[in-house]
Amino acid sequence: MYAVIETGGKQYRVTPGQELLVEKLTGEPGSEYEFGHLLMVVGDGGDRWVGAPYVDGAKAVGQVVAQERGQKILVFKYKPKSNYRRRQGHRQSLTRVRIDRIELPLLEDDPGNADS
Repeated sequence: MYAVIETGGKQYRVTPGQELLVEKLTGEPGSEYEFGHLLMVVGDGGDRWVGAPYVDGAKAVGQVVAQERGQKILVFKYKPKSNYRRRQGHRQSLTRVRIDRIELPLLEDDPGNADS
């Protein structure tokens, strides 16, 4: 089973047990976090639920492993012939999350939602 979640303006394909690095989320290490914006869920039997835009009632539940900072990038602005130079560094705040489970409501009653 896997799902496509949306968080921090990006989309990630996740499976239970997977660790991923996402834009900073609120929560202390060890706390539980729910991703409610699932764009698509594929079950073990190949059943597919595609959202419009999100799958109703579906969620991916994970645990916050750590709050981290990304690698430093340098931003350098330069204009020739005018002695204009500016250097600035940036480190993005990130959260490492381990996906524990993907939960689906009972969707068997709605045959129009399953693509098979």
